[in-house]
Amino acid sequence: MTDITSFANRLGKNIKHYLKWARRQNIEAWRMYDRDIPQFPFAIDVYGSHIHLQEYDTGWQMQPEEYEAWLAEVLEAISFVTGFPPDHIHFKRRERQKGTKQYLKTGKAGADFTVTENGRKFWINLDKYLDTGLFLDHRNTRRKVGEIADGKCFLNLFAYTGSFTVYAATGGAVSSETVDLSNTYLDWARRNFALNHIDETKHEIIRADVFQYLQTAYSEGKQFDLIVMDPPSFSNSKKMLDILDIQRDHGKLIDGAMRLLASDGLMFFSNNLRSFELDAELMDKFAVKDISKQSVPEDFRNKKIHQCWEIRH
Repeated sequence: MTDITSFANRLGKNIKHYLKWARRQNIEAWRMYDRDIPQFPFAIDVYGSHIHLQEYDTGWQMQPEEYEAWLAEVLEAISFVTGFPPDHIHFKRRERQKGTKQYLKTGKAGADFTVTENGRKFWINLDKYLDTGLFLDHRNTRRKVGEIADGKCFLNLFAYTGSFTVYAATGGAVSSETVDLSNTYLDWARRNFALNHIDETKHEIIRADVFQYLQTAYSEGKQFDLIVMDPPSFSNSKKMLDILDIQRDHGKLIDGAMRLLASDGLMFFSNNLRSFELDAELMDKFAVKDISKQSVPEDFRNKKIHQCWEIRH
């Protein structure tokens, strides 16, 4: 194993650079380290005064005692370099997975707290679920949505905890619909709305299967000026009629959403499947622009964390 010193040195270097950068950017949640040294396969994110530490499953085999000693060294190095107390470091193992695991409870309760990003506030929980309530890699696209939402009708599909809607509503969107199938995450979105003084009579939260929602909304003649669709790579939620496989199903989803988009409207489509390829037919049908380079923020250092497109008629 590589010596812990190299890991500690890299952390020190990263935190020095990104701490200044985050203050300039007016953000409290950012990525400090992402497998920079292969022998330390972690993603380390700062959320206010807490650290979210995720270990990636590499398939390496270590004896349990050896592993525990190594992990204790890693935790100690993080606490020492960052100055964060050990009980503010929240550790998770990310296993290779399929399906709805990202929504599973970890069995811990954890405490909710808030972080600020570009003047907006969000509820975070670093223990209860595998994900934290805010996807940090979509920060640039959120900001863009906030900048262009004024006067527009906004639609947020696969909305998770509603962060894109928070940006749209506080950016002056006249109305919005926030669609997801999970009651847990829609309740979280409600709390995010309340935190940012968003009027729920204008900004509606809708529990629905997105495929069904797209059909119903079209038959009701709904139209939106700005749409964000950020689906999971795969979902076999019992509440869905069918299994979602984003590589197979994205054409149908994009077609359905584009039927709701105003003639001069804009849709952001994004997903995190590393092997994902956009169907060539969509390029012929619509004006499609790959904005992945601009949409991945600096703290993710051009890692292929997601792909993102602007789609217009």
